[in-house]
Amino acid sequence: MADASVERFYDRLAADYHLVYHDWDASMSRQSASLHAVIGARLGTGSASVLDCSCGIGTQAVGLSRLGHRVTGTDLSRAAVARAVDEAAARAVRLPAAVADMRRLPFPDARFDAVLSADNSLPHLLTGTDVLAALTGMRRVLRGGGLLMISTRPYDEILRSRPRTTAPQLSETADGQAFTFQVWDWHDDGERYDLRLFRLLPRDEGWHVEVGRTTYWALTQRQLTDFVLEAGFEAPRWHTPDSSGFFQPLLTALAP
Repeated sequence: MADASVERFYDRLAADYHLVYHDWDASMSRQSASLHAVIGARLGTGSASVLDCSCGIGTQAVGLSRLGHRVTGTDLSRAAVARAVDEAAARAVRLPAAVADMRRLPFPDARFDAVLSADNSLPHLLTGTDVLAALTGMRRVLRGGGLLMISTRPYDEILRSRPRTTAPQLSETADGQAFTFQVWDWHDDGERYDLRLFRLLPRDEGWHVEVGRTTYWALTQRQLTDFVLEAGFEAPRWHTPDSSGFFQPLLTALAP
């Protein structure tokens, strides 16, 4: 992973990240409710100590905090972390957060009941060495029997067609309607792709266009499951959006 480029992508996006969703608050509520149910099913009811190690602007972390979990957030982007803390405070919850790389988590062993990396964050890691380093670190900070939760795009399906664009997303802003869409440029290996995120923002009775670029590895479910097992986790299980209610395929596993 090119740390500087990923950090720069999300630093520039942080102020407008909510525009990726048609209704960010509604999405926050839906996603956290789904994750809350998964946590309850695997760990039992009650408040869990959760690390969201790719918290972004707080889409999952803030929602889980509002449901009573003790969430800590980390992210590579300083701007995203700052906004996550502000968004939590605006909703009367506390979110301890720090800037950190998921491959080098700054926490003691067995610190958390659950570790989360959602919204296709792990595939920013572009080599098996980096993916394994991140997963090994996540296992280290989980208590025995703790829960790992990772969501990615449905790459098994995506790799069958290797799409070049995504449908435009319309969002309402204080200044009018905004549009976001993505263009994907696939690498020669057929697994990695550069993503260009276009944001069309209303400004002065016209449009302002911003473009960000980052790279992903389209990890299949088998590849990611194998990495999770190699990192020492047990009982990996994939949950479809239909079964979990979460908007992406969700992989869960347990720390031994």
